[in-house]
Amino acid sequence: MNTFIRVIEYWVPSEDGSLLEFGGGLFGPCTRFAAISRDLCFGRGEGLPGQAWELGHPIVLKELEGNYFRRAAAAKAEGLTCGIAVPLFKGDSLSAVVVIFCGDDAEHAGAIELWGNDPAETKDLTLVDGYYGSTGDTFEFISRATAFRRGTGLPGLAWEREAPVFFPDLGKASGFLRADGAIKVGINRGFAIPCSTLDGSNYVMAFLSALATPIARRVEIWEPDASGAQLQRSSGFCESNGLLGPLAPSALEGEEYNLLLRAFNRGVPAVAEPMIAIPVAPEGRITAVVVLYF
Repeated sequence: MNTFIRVIEYWVPSEDGSLLEFGGGLFGPCTRFAAISRDLCFGRGEGLPGQAWELGHPIVLKELEGNYFRRAAAAKAEGLTCGIAVPLFKGDSLSAVVVIFCGDDAEHAGAIELWGNDPAETKDLTLVDGYYGSTGDTFEFISRATAFRRGTGLPGLAWEREAPVFFPDLGKASGFLRADGAIKVGINRGFAIPCSTLDGSNYVMAFLSALATPIARRVEIWEPDASGAQLQRSSGFCESNGLLGPLAPSALEGEEYNLLLRAFNRGVPAVAEPMIAIPVAPEGRITAVVVLYF
């Protein structure tokens, strides 16, 4: 099974805070891209990670080329076609920049969307940018003409809850307002994550994927329990086993659970093949950990 997300990497501030250094990632078969990435570092404003650091909010790169994308040849060779960089803030400090690369060749289809809101200007969440690849122009047109209030639609729900939202079947999800358009282009799953910012603006990153190319093989959302010290699984979905129900902290032990706690406590992603745990921190406050399995 191919997944729409092909590569996830994260970059962390150097000891003196002047650079972003490679922190880790999952590269699957993209071994050449992995080898090049591990030896890189980025200053503020340099490369895709550095641009997200400089701007202080997520950015979508619809074509992996241009002056500030330094790995264009390697990305093209691996079939990577688009990327999104998401800064993570813990409090007022940058803890990491997560970069996600996708592909949409004949075997990979889907869309990446970035929704934004400036509360000083509007109450709506509108499309900042998006990559729609092989989904066609119609769905992109619908998306660019759509706006969400807090709590409506997939992006609006993630905004309201300040936590990730996953829809396994968009055709049956009452909260997905573009279901008809999505079904027509073959999109069936949706995943939205509220993003970190420092200036009071609101951003939500959304992934929409086709049946044959799911976002990941397995998606889990872990949130703090009543004590705030432990994590419990609130929801999840496995492409092999279907919906995953709640899971108490006591049901998961060992290195896998320690990995989730480490991501939650430090505000930095943690990797152990074939999974990555990514903290979710709207307004610099960690509210959840997303776990993706590939």
